[in-house]
Amino acid sequence: MQELTFTVPEEYDGGTVQAFLRRGCGLSSRMLARFRQVDRGILADGVPLRTIDPIRTGQVLTLRLPQDTLRVEPADLPLSVAYEDESVLVVDKPPYLAVHPSAGKPEPTLAAAVVAHYQRGGQSLSFRPLNRLDRNTSGLLLAAKNAHAAFVLSPQNPHVQEGTRRVEKEYLAIALGRLEGEGVVDQPIRVREGSCITREVGEGGKPSLTRWKALAGNDAVTLLHVVIETGRTHQIRVHMAWLGHPLAGDTLYGFDDGLLPRHGLHCAALRFQHPMTGETVGLKSRLPEDMRRLLAEQGLPHTAD
Repeated sequence: MQELTFTVPEEYDGGTVQAFLRRGCGLSSRMLARFRQVDRGILADGVPLRTIDPIRTGQVLTLRLPQDTLRVEPADLPLSVAYEDESVLVVDKPPYLAVHPSAGKPEPTLAAAVVAHYQRGGQSLSFRPLNRLDRNTSGLLLAAKNAHAAFVLSPQNPHVQEGTRRVEKEYLAIALGRLEGEGVVDQPIRVREGSCITREVGEGGKPSLTRWKALAGNDAVTLLHVVIETGRTHQIRVHMAWLGHPLAGDTLYGFDDGLLPRHGLHCAALRFQHPMTGETVGLKSRLPEDMRRLLAEQGLPHTAD
């Protein structure tokens, strides 16, 4: 059984367990209710407490998390772990691997690989991804190992100040044609009529903002550094296609250019505030071999390295 521990600071001396856990530790009301359902779910220095009980400075509260209900069958697949501790896991996802299972597609998934990884470590945990990567997008993906970490890192967390983000991502993309300098695409994205998968720029769509910077390029392709301020489905692919420079290999929003067998997009950097310590964790991922090979064929440097 997983446990969370918090030490009571001076400002919560004499306050209630509930006040400290909600305001001081950022627990959601739903999470707090789950601890009430666990035998000896909330302890102070080993002694059971109710949420209405008072606490004192220096006490160590231990919260015993209820057992996860697994919804994904594990699969013994290779998994590149970039970072892991008791609260979070960061994996470096290869291309051609779906994150979640989908109806009618009994293919291996990252979810199944992560659940198997947890089980090999003696833990029966659910897969809780905190950023999304398309099947053919490679790079860093962050997952929470418990519901509290997922809530703290979620963009819907009401305790996060407006305009700030707990998880920041940077991408490397190879776009068709020459781009120079840098720019911003601030265009709404909506679901294309008649499709449940394809997106497009259009009136009535959700606000979407993409920042790009050219790192190296020629008339055929350009390597871009990309940061998205919003997290819409296929956002980078849609915005670059709207700009007239679809990603290399992107047959959904571009065409079969013969340069890559998948769209050239990689989550190359990830930063997040640790859900327990509040410290910033920063990670990088090397540009994958297929994208490096394309740049080399075009006589372009691996500027991102």
